[in-house]
Amino acid sequence: MTFRSLALSNVRGNWRAYSAFILSSVFSVLIFYLYAAFLLHPDVQSGEIKGALQVKQGMLACEILIIVFSFFFVLYSNSAFMKTRKKEFGLFTLFGMTRSQIRKMVLYESAFIAAVSIAAGIGLGMLFSKLFFLALGALLDSGETIRFAVPPAALWMTAAGFFALFMVITLLTLFRVGRSEIVELLREARKPKPEPRLSVWAAVAGLLTLSGGYALALSMNAHTFLILTLPVVGLTVIGTYFLYAQGSVAILRLLMRRKRFYYNRTNMLTVSQLVYKMKDNARLLFVITVMSAVVLSASGTVYVLQQLQKSQILSHAPFAIGFIERGEGAHQVIDPAEVVRIAREDGLHITRQQKLSGLLGEHLAKEGSTAQKDEFDAMIVSESDYNREAKLLGRKSAAPADDEAVLVLPYQEMESYRPIQNGAIRLTLGNEKIKLHLTDQLAGAVTSPVLFATYLLVVDDARYALLNASAAPGSRLVSYGYDWSNWEHSEDTVDKIVKAMDPDFESQAQTYRVPSYVSTNQSISLTLFIGLFISLLFFIAMGSLIYFKLFTELQEDQAQFKALSRIGMTAAEIRRIVVTQVGLVFLIPCIVGSVHALFAIQALGNLLGSPILKYAAVVFAIYLIMQAVYFAVTCATYLRSIRSGGRTATE
Repeated sequence: MTFRSLALSNVRGNWRAYSAFILSSVFSVLIFYLYAAFLLHPDVQSGEIKGALQVKQGMLACEILIIVFSFFFVLYSNSAFMKTRKKEFGLFTLFGMTRSQIRKMVLYESAFIAAVSIAAGIGLGMLFSKLFFLALGALLDSGETIRFAVPPAALWMTAAGFFALFMVITLLTLFRVGRSEIVELLREARKPKPEPRLSVWAAVAGLLTLSGGYALALSMNAHTFLILTLPVVGLTVIGTYFLYAQGSVAILRLLMRRKRFYYNRTNMLTVSQLVYKMKDNARLLFVITVMSAVVLSASGTVYVLQQLQKSQILSHAPFAIGFIERGEGAHQVIDPAEVVRIAREDGLHITRQQKLSGLLGEHLAKEGSTAQKDEFDAMIVSESDYNREAKLLGRKSAAPADDEAVLVLPYQEMESYRPIQNGAIRLTLGNEKIKLHLTDQLAGAVTSPVLFATYLLVVDDARYALLNASAAPGSRLVSYGYDWSNWEHSEDTVDKIVKAMDPDFESQAQTYRVPSYVSTNQSISLTLFIGLFISLLFFIAMGSLIYFKLFTELQEDQAQFKALSRIGMTAAEIRRIVVTQVGLVFLIPCIVGSVHALFAIQALGNLLGSPILKYAAVVFAIYLIMQAVYFAVTCATYLRSIRSGGRTATE
């Protein structure tokens, strides 16, 4: 048998343990190749693809992130796997194999795994590259389909880069191989695990630091953001480490003291083994928790910003097209019938039309004020008209009486802003001087807030009827608004309507809702799309790390459960113990990472002054479902392996 065949035989024999590691490596190569194929695509290099430049920097940053992440992932996996093979190396040494021959065999194994991962990753990358280019082309809205291409530079860069990475890490780990004596290597697997020690002080310190980090995150606002960011991150990371290193041991020890729980059914075996598993895997669980928190916080933040952006655009621009005209039937901006005609010609279904009459109140200011800079104009509307429109948009209603008035500010972010203090105010309507008593100020537009209709002044119906009766025709205003279904994709229709407007009166129209949404959505969707693959890479790598760790302890677990089955434990009881242990090891980092991310998102909500947890909950729910599926697959595979190891006893 040659060294090459021996290396292949070793990989085949440890395939279950290697499979998750190879899957993660293949996925890393796949993503790296896809990004490299786009960056080195001939049409992108020549600048023929519109919008490609705006994503190149982001993809380049992702390429670097993938390489750095892959380095540490492969380094950890190799080191952990070498530790589990000490007995095997001891046997090889006992049979006469020299240290250099063992290193040579490990080098062949690594080269084989690297070749399989790179070949599979690049092959899948080439297979899915067309789909990837189609999705990117749609997001870039370049108007042209990015053609399929296999850039040779991308192939070589991916293959050579990852092969070099695998080999460098292998050489680093080879220094650890063969330093121990034969007896030490053979005894390594039989060494009893030391009983996990509990430090109460360390457990309490972990609880306090974690609680402190959460408390500071909840108290964070725009003024304290820069000061508190580092302490929040530091305290949370330290608290997370102590949570696994000491907190988990403390909790399990407390469970062991509860006799009714501990001696109930299989709890004794589950808890007593978990103490060792949690302690042994504390560093791994800590790293996975931090990575989960980072991935969820980043994904949640981008998704939240996308949703907030859409919500803000809808709030600032209540209609896809809105304009204000001075005088009934003047139609200086555009004939409303023309707007309807263009929309219907483009196959759009108009869902809402607004025609709100009002009066132009000029030089609105606090009574007694003499400074012209404090004066502004507002559209005077009746209470019933305003409340009807406010109800449709979910805004607060106004209830002025007699000579009272309510000022409506254009944007909800201005809720705490007061352009004028409540109390006696004055304004002019044509040549008439009017005095009113301002009682309240509401935020949020119900009409397109442009020019004369930026601010609304709501008066009761009787007062409005009196003002309207005496108003000159030039003081009468009409606000128009049009909305239609599928407005997110009606940029062409908006362009046609804008071209039909009189250029001299375009300042009286609000037409930016659709273009703003399309532009913003395109940028954020690209960020989401690029980040999606990185998040998937992290997700698969985190799962494979746990999978890998479980299978390195497989032989030990097989022996334990085989012994338990011999003394009468049933297959169902063994399954219950395995599912509980694997479930806790698998899901706890995911849950703790989600809690960290929830506090981070809440801190972001405090900064933005907006409740955003409902948006982030969508991302968290998707992540938890994916993790649950990964757990179900891993648990089923692990159970099969346990059963195969103890088949004669459990059947």
